[in-house]
Amino acid sequence: MTKGAVLFLFLGLLFFASCDETRVFDDYKSVPGEWHRDSLVKFNFEAPDTVNNYNLFINLRNNSDYNFSNLYLITELNFPHGKVISDTLQYEMAAPSGEWLGTGFGDVKESKLWYKENIRFTEAGEYTVTIQQAMRKRDSIKGIENLDGITEVGFRIEDIKQQE
Repeated sequence: MTKGAVLFLFLGLLFFASCDETRVFDDYKSVPGEWHRDSLVKFNFEAPDTVNNYNLFINLRNNSDYNFSNLYLITELNFPHGKVISDTLQYEMAAPSGEWLGTGFGDVKESKLWYKENIRFTEAGEYTVTIQQAMRKRDSIKGIENLDGITEVGFRIEDIKQQE
């Protein structure tokens, strides 16, 4: 590869990385094979500040092995001084026609799902977000032990001020 091609590639990557001005935190964890019902996906991050408000998102990548049109998650937002906010969330993953709602080409689709809107991190320090699947089949009390088709789980914080 010539020096000019390497420089062009580097500048292109730099351009695309700098376009995302709202991103404060964005991380993904791979789900190897199946997502066990007791497996927690965990994200640790430092509070950006205690003054401004932020939007929080859960990002999911799924493939055609995912056999459901929706997804139930249990989340916890753990504050540095012990406060915990737990939520049970439901998201639509497919349209009634069966078409995936996420974006992407080919077999893998990515969904950017609202988690919390306009939140302020009131305590300085390290926060932890845990995400757990809570799927079950219709007419069944017992949850699905191993969920197929979710390949990665992500967590994202966006700066509201940059969106204005």
